[in-house]
Amino acid sequence: MFQLQNIWDSIRQHETLLRSPFFPALFSLTVYLSFCLPFVVLDLLSSRVALVRRYKIQQKTNVTLSMMWNCLALSLYNHAVYIFPLSVLHWYWRPVVSVVEAPGVLEVIWGLASCLLLFDFQYFVWHLLHHKVPWLYRTFHKVHHKHTSTFALTTEYSGAWETLSLGLFAAMNPMVLGCHPMTEMLFHILNMWLSVEDHCGYNLPWATHRLVPFGLYGGAPHHDLHHQKFKANYAPYFTHWDKLFGTLHDE
Repeated sequence: MFQLQNIWDSIRQHETLLRSPFFPALFSLTVYLSFCLPFVVLDLLSSRVALVRRYKIQQKTNVTLSMMWNCLALSLYNHAVYIFPLSVLHWYWRPVVSVVEAPGVLEVIWGLASCLLLFDFQYFVWHLLHHKVPWLYRTFHKVHHKHTSTFALTTEYSGAWETLSLGLFAAMNPMVLGCHPMTEMLFHILNMWLSVEDHCGYNLPWATHRLVPFGLYGGAPHHDLHHQKFKANYAPYFTHWDKLFGTLHDE
């Protein structure tokens, strides 16, 4: 508790920035690009360094600078045209409330797990519908499947509806579950990391799916297979929903 309080006090020293209408969009974009950067470096090295290519899931594919730029450009466009205006409206509708006391460690763990499991369920239902209903797929989700071999910057390669609806789930869950602002911030960071890792295109030794036992977590191989097969592995992170609905493939 004491250590979390010190961290929270340090964060609160930047309260002016936290209360700014610019902060949510700036925070989202900065965290996203920071998490993408290491994988961008791996993509640039993979065609030249055998050790890097060894961990690439689809080893016969290469990521070009043009592909990276197209994905980055769409992400920047979505942030500027959609995410920023909506974050300003959210700032006006729900001003940031200053909370002095930090949450307890167990409260943080419970909040993160609850938000993540709820988002995983919401994404699964959304994703399944957008594949099973042809009009939804053609109109909204098809753009995200342009790349059948994923790389980190494909994480946010999506249209306005997909970006906003999934963003709404992520923003709404901590509020619905009554999470502390620190837990809310940590959830957004964790959710962003797991999403980028899902799309990174690498099966690394320290990846999350290798750390979570009993095949409970799918990770990059699970989601990369979805981009290849289209009709399997709809849940973003965990495997229980796909197992329950018979849509889990682990080839």
